[in-house]
Amino acid sequence: MIETAIAGSLPKPEWLAEPEKLWPAWRQSDTALEQAKRDAALLWIKEQEDAGLSTVGDGEQFRIHFVHGFLEKIEGIDWSLKTKMGIRNDRYVVDVPTVTAPIRRPKSVHRAEIEFARLHTQRKLKATLPGPMTICDTIADGHYGKRTDMAFAFADLLNEEVRELEAAGADIVQFDEPAFNAFTKEAADWGIAALERAAAGLKCKSAVHICYGYGIKANIDWKKSLGEQWRQYEDFFPALNRSRIDQVSLEFANSKVPGELMRLLPDKQVMVGVIDVASNEIESAEQVAERIGAASQFVDRDRLIACTNCGLAPLPRHVAVGKLRALGAGARLVAQV
Repeated sequence: MIETAIAGSLPKPEWLAEPEKLWPAWRQSDTALEQAKRDAALLWIKEQEDAGLSTVGDGEQFRIHFVHGFLEKIEGIDWSLKTKMGIRNDRYVVDVPTVTAPIRRPKSVHRAEIEFARLHTQRKLKATLPGPMTICDTIADGHYGKRTDMAFAFADLLNEEVRELEAAGADIVQFDEPAFNAFTKEAADWGIAALERAAAGLKCKSAVHICYGYGIKANIDWKKSLGEQWRQYEDFFPALNRSRIDQVSLEFANSKVPGELMRLLPDKQVMVGVIDVASNEIESAEQVAERIGAASQFVDRDRLIACTNCGLAPLPRHVAVGKLRALGAGARLVAQV
């Protein structure tokens, strides 16, 4: 059987937050909000199990955004001091909070969420966190002075967090590093070292998710500028293969990533994106099976994990459900061959 998983995020139900938005506003507050988050996490755990996925997660229902959900509990960040900053090498510009003092994690951010999810599934459980480089590309530095210094400071905080998530029952801890594709040289030079520092000492599986971004207009427009072949992975996959990270997630479905680049990861489990997150079209099981088959030309099946290209958060809920079911059904088709 081909293993299956999602990259991380799933849509917020409309009774929890604004639908189909990457930065939605909560619909509830206080204790009602906390209960609604738990209800949404249960809903998505059940949907993933019903789809037949071998690894599940909470769909990031407890956080508004995959980066800021972690940062909002970190001391040393001034959320009232907004800095206009280009994100992903100036792909888009937003106002971001600013680090103004040494960062500190007073307590675990996501442990209770993983404990909750662990109570409600017997499947492999994955926890997701932003990686150090992507954090530094999503927040302004008004204290450290050097991007690498801030990245390694965040790596230390992330390491404190992931050790608690492992203790809470996570089988896999995944770091999301879309910034690797925007800063390929820096990813090889120091990004992977920061990533390893964040994952140091883990006994559970460690993973890194590196995609070309959510299916939002800024990312879609950027992809159109990349030419006939997207070869960004080529710059840092060899260094990543030498790292201690166990699993690598990459974009493959409806992309221009040459499949041959997967051969640069001979020592890793490869989470191959076989579900397109930039389209509302729901794949058929046959399409997913075909993509798995195409990827298996480059990755041994015992190392291949069928996955989504990226998170599904901005999609309509029914589309995300359909894509989960297609992922599971496609993997079952492959298993019958």
